Amino acid sequence: MKIFLIADSTAIGSAWSVSTGNIYNDILILLLIIVLIVLLFTALSVSKAVKSILKITMPEVVEQERIERIQAKNNRKIEWKKTWNKLLGLRPIEEEKDIVIDHDYDGISELDNPIPIWFNALFYSTITFGVIYLLVYHVFGWGLNQDQEYVREVALAEKAKQEYLAKAANLIDETSITVDETGTMAAAGKAIYVANCVACHGGAGEGGIGPNLADRFWLHGGEIKDIFKTVKYGVPDKGMVPWEQTLTPAQIAEVSNYIITMRDTKPANAKEPQGVEVEYESAVTDSTAVK
Repeated sequence: MKIFLIADSTAIGSAWSVSTGNIYNDILILLLIIVLIVLLFTALSVSKAVKSILKITMPEVVEQERIERIQAKNNRKIEWKKTWNKLLGLRPIEEEKDIVIDHDYDGISELDNPIPIWFNALFYSTITFGVIYLLVYHVFGWGLNQDQEYVREVALAEKAKQEYLAKAANLIDETSITVDETGTMAAAGKAIYVANCVACHGGAGEGGIGPNLADRFWLHGGEIKDIFKTVKYGVPDKGMVPWEQTLTPAQIAEVSNYIITMRDTKPANAKEPQGVEVEYESAVTDSTAVK
């Protein structure tokens, strides 16, 4: 017990020393900030005092500096106004007599004002841009024109769509699956059916060990959601394994869509109906697309 108490007291002492050190650091930083603020105000006060002393001892020097500052400010204004007028193509009113055109109408004269520099710069820059655009996009073909950009964007969008579908395909389950009206999934599901289902259900869904898939009688439901669920979880007591252990959700969706295309195909040597006749609610994919 004594050993534990010593260890605890050592830990407490260490923590106390760390905490005390942090407090000292914070106090030191606060003092430095206060000192800097005091020095700043002191400098401002000294500067103001020096100016007051100069006004009393050397008023002519202070006045001369004030006049020079005013003149410099006025000169900057004048230069800026000249530059602005030059950009806008404006002439002083006293120079109007030099740009009057030698004709008038009813006492009204016309001035030959120059075109503003900004307008010329804009005008010639548009011409330059047009020439460069023509060379880059229509002569040398360095850039893509609008049609080519459209084709590229469509290709990129299609690629992004396929990537999304590839990721989203495995999110399908028995509650969200629907019949693929394009027949794409059914076409892909045919190979899966041939590889895994023919042995029990026959090549055309006529049945064998397993029930007939080409009629309207079903043991576990004949809608796409029912078929997906049956394939996914299997029917272990009848010998059908749960295919979710072998196939991905996307593959189960594909083979389920293929099975849908077997409806009412009436294959040869079909097995007798089993189960309950189903009145279908969902559309049927055209079986000719995958046969």
